[in-house]
Amino acid sequence: MLLKDLFIAGGPAMWPLLFFSIATLAMVVERGIFWTKLLKQQNKIVRQSLNLYRSDPSLAQEKLDRHLDLPIPRILHQALTLENADSDEFALAIDGAIQAEMPVLKRFSDFFDMIVGLSPLLGLLGTVTGLMRSFSSMNLSGVDSSKTAGVTSGISEALITTAYGLIVAIAPLPLPVCSGISILAKLV
Repeated sequence: MLLKDLFIAGGPAMWPLLFFSIATLAMVVERGIFWTKLLKQQNKIVRQSLNLYRSDPSLAQEKLDRHLDLPIPRILHQALTLENADSDEFALAIDGAIQAEMPVLKRFSDFFDMIVGLSPLLGLLGTVTGLMRSFSSMNLSGVDSSKTAGVTSGISEALITTAYGLIVAIAPLPLPVCSGISILAKLV
């Protein structure tokens, strides 16, 4: 069976599942590019900036200024711009800067949560509608050969939609999107 045939056989609940699939794929690509760039560039820049800070704090700030498109350099920049700060003020500055970066780091996480929650429900909806269609094809006196096509297509709709709903819900779970925040926390 072709993918198009599966989609059509899955019934009307397949349309929102298709939308969720496309949106998830687009967001996964965006988050993948974001985390790849972040992890490739950021460690080197942070190490160089901290080494520079030991010898000349102004050079470290200049280096961080050139890389304010990355979260950790922005966090360090916030902290290093404090003058005559004690350790508590420094810690507060870093905590505040980290909190300011969290929306950037958690981008789309609410949408992923929604997809993971709604997709199985849409699959279940397809199961119910498919089974309803199957049972409406049968009459109380039994199933004759002319009615079996309606029963089998309804069961097919039910199973396909359920499977697709579960696939859409499960696919985003193991993504590095979820683990990227913990990786960033280890870097800080």
